[in-house]
Amino acid sequence: MSETLHLKLPFLEAAQAQKHVTVNESLRALDALVQLSVKSRALAAPPATPGDGDRYIVAGAPTGAWAGAAGKVAAFTDGAWSFFAPQTGWRAYDEGAGEFVAYAGSGWAKEPSGASVTSPHGAATTLAILEGDHTIAAGSSNDTSFAIPDRAIVLGVTGRVLTAITGASSWNLGVAADATRYGNGIGAGAGSTVIGPSGTPVTYWGATALRLSSVGGSFTGGKVRLAVHYVALGCVGA
Repeated sequence: MSETLHLKLPFLEAAQAQKHVTVNESLRALDALVQLSVKSRALAAPPATPGDGDRYIVAGAPTGAWAGAAGKVAAFTDGAWSFFAPQTGWRAYDEGAGEFVAYAGSGWAKEPSGASVTSPHGAATTLAILEGDHTIAAGSSNDTSFAIPDRAIVLGVTGRVLTAITGASSWNLGVAADATRYGNGIGAGAGSTVIGPSGTPVTYWGATALRLSSVGGSFTGGKVRLAVHYVALGCVGA
């Protein structure tokens, strides 16, 4: 075996010349990956003027010096890019988005905030919040790009208008099956808020987008931030 199993750090060979080269290569990899924090995971091409030590998670369909490195960690050291293939369980802080992300084997995803209670055999109850911003498109209704997770037991949804909503005098918040489940007649001005508790906790059997519906005219613009407050159940281990 010429390298470690997980981080792929090169081993020193018996009677190897230039040992410091191999050791320094391992140290650079450790420095790039331990306590991992990346500038962004939204770029598909390297920045024009990266700083020494800057790290990124490469976005889909990358180009230029990042071609073929989608999903990998790109680290800029000593004037060159190095790439590291993530493994299941890797965790990173996305400085640009201000959130933690984790690699689950097929891609990086935002970690829901929350706290868990876990049994000795792995059964878990997690209180979590899924938060996302939605830029409102023209029309009478909008579905958010982020969704309530499958089998989430939703306690309620809260939100704030970040940029004044135009075209409508107010708006409703719910889901396709119930357009006002989490609020109706909500203010359209910047800073307006909604606190929409579920009448009783609602379980969603499948990923479900939130729906914003206009009142008094169709939407023409605006931006909101919404947070789904929910409980998630984890399966007991074998």
